[in-house]
Formats: sequence, C-alpha cells, structure tokens
Amino acid sequence: MVRRALILVEGHRSNGPLYVRAAQRFGLDPIVLSADPAQYDYLAAENIETIRVDTSNFDALVTECSRLNASYDIAGITGLKEAFYATVGKLCRHFNLPGPNPTSIEGCCDKLVQRQLLEKAGLPIPAYRLAVTAKDVESSAAEIGLPVVLKPVVGSGSTGVRLCRDLDELAEHTNFLSGGKHPLGPSPRILVEEFAQGPLYVANLMENEVVGITAYEFGPPPHFIAHEYICPAPLTDTEHQRIAQVSLSCLRALGLGWGPSNIEFRWTKLGPVVIEVNPRMAGGDPELIKLGYGIDLVTEHVKLVIGEECDLRKRHSQAAATRCLVPDRDGILDWIGGGRRAAAVPGVVQVKFFVEPTTPIIRKGDYRDYLGYVIAASPSRAQTEAILQRAVDLINWSITPLPTICG
Repeated sequence: MVRRALILVEGHRSNGPLYVRAAQRFGLDPIVLSADPAQYDYLAAENIETIRVDTSNFDALVTECSRLNASYDIAGITGLKEAFYATVGKLCRHFNLPGPNPTSIEGCCDKLVQRQLLEKAGLPIPAYRLAVTAKDVESSAAEIGLPVVLKPVVGSGSTGVRLCRDLDELAEHTNFLSGGKHPLGPSPRILVEEFAQGPLYVANLMENEVVGITAYEFGPPPHFIAHEYICPAPLTDTEHQRIAQVSLSCLRALGLGWGPSNIEFRWTKLGPVVIEVNPRMAGGDPELIKLGYGIDLVTEHVKLVIGEECDLRKRHSQAAATRCLVPDRDGILDWIGGGRRAAAVPGVVQVKFFVEPTTPIIRKGDYRDYLGYVIAASPSRAQTEAILQRAVDLINWSITPLPTICG
C-alpha cells in the first residue's frame, strides 16, 4: 500500500511541531522541504523526514514534489511561513490539490497592495504613505504627524517595524531599512503609517469564520514585541461582533477565505482599526485557541489541506495565556533555568526555551528576541494570570554583557 504524505514547505518553531503531530494523527508522513532544515530543532528530535531544497525556487519545489509523488501519495501541501504561502498555493494548483489562491496571497503579503484594497473597500485603516527615499519618509511623517510607524512593505513577525516618535528616530530607522541591515535586505519601499493607539487584538479565522480573538500586550516602545497573549480577549459582545464583522469584510476585500488567516486590530476611539491582515496561521495563537475553546486550528487546517471538511464547534471555554520570556540586555547567555519547576506549577500547560547556554543574545526588536515562553490555562483570566506569574517567577537566566570596544 502506498504511504500518504503531507508536504510542509519550511517549518516553524512554534506551530511546526503541531503540524507534524496533526499529520501523524491522520496517518500521514510529514515531509518538510526546507533550504535549511537544521534551523528547526524539532525535526531531528522527532526524526521527521526532511529534504534540503531551495524553497524560493518554484521549479525546484515542483521537481522535488514530483519525485516524492513517485513513492508517496501526496495527500496535501501546505506551509507555515508567510513568505512561502503564495508558493504553496501555486504548488497546490500545479498538483491539483486544495489550497489558497496564490494571487490573493501575493496581494495580501504586499502591505501597500493590502492597504490599497482595504482602503478601496472603505475599511478602517491607519493613514499611510509609500516612501522610497529618506526625503519621502520625512515628508510623509510630516503629513501624517508624529509619532508614525515605519515598516518594510514586505515582511512578517514585526521584523523591521518600529515606532518613530521624533525626527532622530525617524532618520535612524529609515537608514536601517534602506541601508541593508534589514534581514530581508535593503527595503526601498517603506510604509509610513499613522500610529493607531489602543489595545491590540488578533482575530483568528478559519475559512470565513472568526474562531477566536486574542489580546496582545506589548513591551515598551519603540518596538512591537508581544510580552503576553490572552485568549479569549476581554471584549464585550458588541466589540467582539464588530471585530468579527470587519474581519469578514477584510477577507472579501482581499479575495481570501480559504484556510487560516489572522487579522490585527487596534481598538481606538473610533472603534477597530485594521493594522494588518495575515493570510496564514498566527504564530502561538493556535495553542491558546485550543486551550480556550477546544478547537484545534492546526488539525482543522490539515483537514482542509487533504480535502476534508473542518469542524469549528467550540467544545469548552476557559482562559488561556502565553507569557513570553524577553531579555533586557544584549550579551552571552550564561545559563537559563527553572523550566522544570515552572512546568510543575498546576495550570501550566507548557514551558519552552528557544536558546541554550553560550548563545549570543543580540536583540533585534522582533519575534527573534524571545528566549522562550510559558503557557497556562484555567477557568478564569485572573487565575490564569496568577499561574503564569507564579511560573515565570521560577525561571531565571544570566546574560554577560558583551565587552565594550574602545577606539
């Protein structure tokens, strides 16, 4: 009997293991195609088949999937990172498998195109300008009014996103984005956006249904580094309904609606303002949705990928939260400990460290800064917060500052 496989284009440090386990529950062999499989430690730990291939090369991916098709029945193809999701859609169409619309994904992943489509549909978004030079950035910020948010037109995970509160910060971050220091390379297209002020909520959707809304709490500016996620978000029924309505309007405006998506909002004095639509699963939120509502978004997504119907009925209701472990300085990590004691606290669901001793810690102002996280759940938000605090207080680490070079 021919074995069935689920092809995963690249992995993901938080959602990746969830997809691997979901595939295995369906009797599928998960096979990861990656330009650098070693970056995902869970693959080797769980002995998952990996194939090194240039995942930015569509023809190379078609060749590799065709080769696998000779020895496996490929049940579905999906991916976990935004940068490869349009490619996943093209692969699905090439092999006649269920998948997202690649044209819609490409438009959504270009933040300028996304803004234009949302604006055309009359949806609430921050004021924005496109800038390609430092002079453009400065004039755009003057038109919108400081503070403004500067971000590259393409990217995810808050990489390269910064709040600029004065002209010095504006010039510094413009130079960062245009000077080749950004991880995606020089970013000649920069979005200058109004800073929509208010709490941030993320609507998690599957198909055309809002499954759950998560509240995010951030660390200090100028970066947008989430320190805690809470599900369900503390919203009134009216607020929840308003976010759900705008979310579905966003999907229609962008031609989305197949598979997972997540939409970031700031709740301002005027109500919900759309910060960003992401045509993929949110990193970290699926676990909270599962704990909070009993809905396994990853499993339901895999069902769609292999041609089955998903089931989004809520099974229970409790408060779940994630506390991220964020360093307060750069240097060399001497040690990190207390994970076992934290995991033993009643109500703690998971403790995960991303780093090992002797790891250089160079803060970048985005998701790559996290040392790890703690997840907890209980019947009430107050109880969950207390559990998290008790667990986090048991975790410690030491970072030796990097030597200062005098010249």
